[in-house]
Amino acid sequence: MSGLVAGKVAIVTGAGSGIGRASALAFMREGAKVVVSDLNDVAGKETAQLIKDAGGEAVFQHCDIADEAQVEALVAKAVDAFGRLDCAHNNAGAPGEGASIVNDTVENFDFNYAVNLKGAWLSMKYVARQLIAQGDGGAIVTTSSFAGLEGVRNSGAYVAAKHGVIGLTKTGAIELASKNIRVNAVCPGPIGTALLMSAIGDNDAARDHMEKMTLLRRFGEPGEIANAAVWLCSDQASYVTGVAFPVDGGMAAA
Repeated sequence: MSGLVAGKVAIVTGAGSGIGRASALAFMREGAKVVVSDLNDVAGKETAQLIKDAGGEAVFQHCDIADEAQVEALVAKAVDAFGRLDCAHNNAGAPGEGASIVNDTVENFDFNYAVNLKGAWLSMKYVARQLIAQGDGGAIVTTSSFAGLEGVRNSGAYVAAKHGVIGLTKTGAIELASKNIRVNAVCPGPIGTALLMSAIGDNDAARDHMEKMTLLRRFGEPGEIANAAVWLCSDQASYVTGVAFPVDGGMAAA
């Protein structure tokens, strides 16, 4: 890729680590000014500094995506810092606790709803409002999951939320097409983030099982998801909207 989003302003949520950090850096490499957002101020500021050290432009804004006022303030920060907003990778999310449907808790379900579904809706809502106000279109990409495309044992609350993200994506695409705003989702398979690798630890059987779920027999890299998000926000994807785009090593085809 080369200059795919040159001159654009992008928001990336959950940008303190993993896919979000890779995405923020990818947007910078492709020419965008980046509004870096995370709950973890230290990690988020580190990402913003990495962008600056590489010669890019970035600002950091703390944001809990489940808090409407904070999401509204995040979008306002982009406009205040850079004068406008062109695209967003609404990436922030969290897996919650793993539990079967019959043993899950209301607290875990509510957590997944608040962060993974309501947070995605709030992010889409306020980004879309700004893009509509500007009047010249834009693009929104939300991180769903392979769990948004199929069932996953002992992950019912997370699966329900990530399926909901795809429903929001399709509805957003329908509602915003007349404003020239494209809305898509990326659906990562198992990605070798520090969070996932820590969760697997020394469990070789779990690692082998997850690799074998993919046709390519490996974990993905955060940058592979980031590249998809940047492309979907670029003019090269100008005829793509309403798509739940698997970046999963072939899991969806297996």
